[in-house]
Amino acid sequence: MGSHRSVGHELETRFGKMIRRCSALALIVAVAACSSQMQSVDTGLRFPSDAVAIRAMFDTTVAGWNRGELQVYLSAYTDSATAMGAKGPERGVNAIGDQMRAGYWQTGRPVQALHFEHREIRPLGPDHALATGQYVLTGGGRPDRTGWFTTIWARTPAGWRMVHDHSS
Repeated sequence: MGSHRSVGHELETRFGKMIRRCSALALIVAVAACSSQMQSVDTGLRFPSDAVAIRAMFDTTVAGWNRGELQVYLSAYTDSATAMGAKGPERGVNAIGDQMRAGYWQTGRPVQALHFEHREIRPLGPDHALATGQYVLTGGGRPDRTGWFTTIWARTPAGWRMVHDHSS
């Protein structure tokens, strides 16, 4: 204690340094948290333009279905897409086409007209989106048939395409 400072002043200085260090650390953590929060808000999706593109693909599938053009309907799927079937997932666009032929397209074209209702599209990240809604099949001398769907979409070089379809 040969210096002219008192013991109390030395403790106060140590405590002050500790407070300043903790404050600096808290500031760094807060800035990092804000930065991470900002990144999660900016997903990279260009909504609403991405949602418009996905809705346009839905419209393409409806038009293809209602004209009896299965290939146009299937153009919304990636080659490796999966679709839930009665026996579990069907893998690949060809298997999905076979599933459609066995169920809705037994005569080479669908008996009922298709449209969608209650569609909602939300981003899952910069290159993926989730779409939910209701499909409605009408006409053909049959009772209307409805069900709900959840589809997962991916941005591909060809545009937005379905990678998974779960309809019930």
